[in-house]
Amino acid sequence: MTAKILIVYYSLHGSTKMLANEIALGVESTGCESVIRTVPKVLSELKTETSSNNADLPMTTKDDLMTCDALILGSPCRFGNSAASIKFFLDSTSDIWLSGKLSGKPFGLFTSTSTLHGGQETTLLSMALPLIHHGMLWVGLPATIPAFKNTKTGGSYYGATHVHTDWNQTLSKEEKIFANELGKRVAQIAIKLKH
Repeated sequence: MTAKILIVYYSLHGSTKMLANEIALGVESTGCESVIRTVPKVLSELKTETSSNNADLPMTTKDDLMTCDALILGSPCRFGNSAASIKFFLDSTSDIWLSGKLSGKPFGLFTSTSTLHGGQETTLLSMALPLIHHGMLWVGLPATIPAFKNTKTGGSYYGATHVHTDWNQTLSKEEKIFANELGKRVAQIAIKLKH
């Protein structure tokens, strides 16, 4: 049995997108299907564009959410919080919340910052809250992953992270491990819950 894992993210400069692609590899290594989607950029006066910086990807829809077996959500940090584009999309899901369609499904989280102290864990927490309200089950990363002992870049028990700096332009070896492991763990738990 396989599961459909929806990976939704917003990425302005590509760092969060790199994590999403690595997470998808982890999902696919379990035999599950990864479906990568993005959200539109929020403009002033709370309008959205009809496209994003990730023109190669379709925009996510509420139907994507309702038909997935699990969700992995990603955003760059914005002052210790998720980007407005992610919040804007989540704020539009009250009808799904009322239907309970996401209740009992697992979710994972990922983020990127341009500084070591950019608020990675608070950003992950800000994305978790609406998903917990939906009744979803949070999947984090365990301390038993050996990369936690070696990382000098990203990594959190709350989800996969990347620190984009002058000396860490692409994902570090440890950041790739965390992203890959997050994809695997969410997929494996989705399969178990589907049984």
